[in-house]
Amino acid sequence: MHTPFLISTRILLGAVLMAIAFQADGRAANLKEESDSPPAVGDEAEDFELAALDKSKVKLSALTEEGPVVLIVLRGYPGYQCPVCNQQVASLLREKGKFRDAGAAVVLVYPGPAKDLKKHGEEFVRGKTLPDNFHLVIDPDYEFTNTYRLRWDESGETAYPSTFVIDKDRKIRFAKISKTHGGRSSVDDVLKALTKL
Repeated sequence: MHTPFLISTRILLGAVLMAIAFQADGRAANLKEESDSPPAVGDEAEDFELAALDKSKVKLSALTEEGPVVLIVLRGYPGYQCPVCNQQVASLLREKGKFRDAGAAVVLVYPGPAKDLKKHGEEFVRGKTLPDNFHLVIDPDYEFTNTYRLRWDESGETAYPSTFVIDKDRKIRFAKISKTHGGRSSVDDVLKALTKL
């Protein structure tokens, strides 16, 4: 025979166990959601190594040993040279002296299908003079873009245009991800973030 006390205890225990299960499910869902999210301010930037146009390797952890890194994810080659990317890189190059004064390396990631991507990257920089602290690297078949969860997976698209300022400890101190062709971070915003490091 079950006493009212015993029945109440079982009901309470059942409720507690259900609450714990729901909380665990919620934590698992949050972890999954976080792992599907692009990098954000406060995160540690995942290390990567990509090839520059001269086939030299550019590795994030090696660059951050020397100073902060401004990581710019371009649209790369969606079937044409993106005019907004050209404008963005031109504005960065106009302030190249300020990036050098801040001790910052600027990494321009150029994603796209692997076929002819190096050739398209060379077309993109034609007529531009990149100083030695600027690195244009290619991301064939979106390996980096997928790792950073920045793939704009629609017809005629490649990656969400994004800007990150990463400190010497590989912590992200500034992040802006645009879900359109425009709406990108200004050079002033990036330089302001660098002055706070």
